[in-house]
Amino acid sequence: MGKTLLPAEGRTGDAPAWPISAVDEPETWVELWQTPQSVAWERMGWTRTVARYALLLSEVEVPDAKGTILAEVRQLEDRLGLNPKAMRSLLWEVVGDEVSEKRDERPEQQTRAGTKRAALKIVG
Repeated sequence: MGKTLLPAEGRTGDAPAWPISAVDEPETWVELWQTPQSVAWERMGWTRTVARYALLLSEVEVPDAKGTILAEVRQLEDRLGLNPKAMRSLLWEVVGDEVSEKRDERPEQQTRAGTKRAALKIVG
């Protein structure tokens, strides 16, 4: 299996519905679903795994958090591709939209190219 290319701009649209009804949605839920990795999670149906990660992340980011929770967060970060080593292991690569980048880089050259094309049409 080859690399999975993930868009640098991340996933578009709203975050999926929070899947755990017994617990309030953490603030990080929406942020997680805007990452490039979320494109792969959605393809694989990893909504509940991401939800568990979001819950544990909110518990570990407080003073005096338990080490066992930190260990679980690190393991989920690896499984979800949320660090460079995990992304290499999963064969995930974040790529930009090269066409869009080129378009944004040289708007003045596009105008000239468009003028040349128009002139060719008139002559032709």
